[in-house]
Amino acid sequence: MADERNFLAALAAEGRPLLVQPLPATPRTLRSTLDEALASPRAPADIWAARQWFNAMEPALARHVKDPGMRQALLRRVYHEATLAGLPPELVLALIQVESAFQAEAVSSAGAVGLMQIMPFWIRELGLPADDLKDPWRNLRYGCTILAHYLAVEDGDVTRALARYNGSLGKTWYPERVMRAWQRHWRPAEPRATVQR
Repeated sequence: MADERNFLAALAAEGRPLLVQPLPATPRTLRSTLDEALASPRAPADIWAARQWFNAMEPALARHVKDPGMRQALLRRVYHEATLAGLPPELVLALIQVESAFQAEAVSSAGAVGLMQIMPFWIRELGLPADDLKDPWRNLRYGCTILAHYLAVEDGDVTRALARYNGSLGKTWYPERVMRAWQRHWRPAEPRATVQR
């Protein structure tokens, strides 16, 4: 990191424009939190819950994503990003179904991009100029972050948060579409009670 800073300082001294800025050093307090999170093993119950969710969602996603490898990778990433943002992963799947029909290359007439149809202005707000919103994993990170932000702004009101996400605050047609997709396609089946004879 010091060599990188010295190199960039030398370029700046020569009067060359810097197109890339170095990232600031990670604060010590955050570094220890990150290290602890990475070092702590996942609880067996969390691993089991993730596997159960994956097994329940995989058949439903097969209708939309034919390639098994891509389908499995997408499910893992949706689960990871949604959980990281504190969102129900099934809600994220429903939103993707409504927004892009699982087409990573989708671009709307308004300019929204990718799986979760992210508007390019969000790069200035959340990311780096080099971020490619058509990259499905980057798109999921943006989309989950944005939806979690709107849920916080709306004090957990999913309808209003979804309307904000779509840019249609005050209208219910979009939240209703997402909630309908969530109910019909992405709710895990409830275990059936067995009758003992």
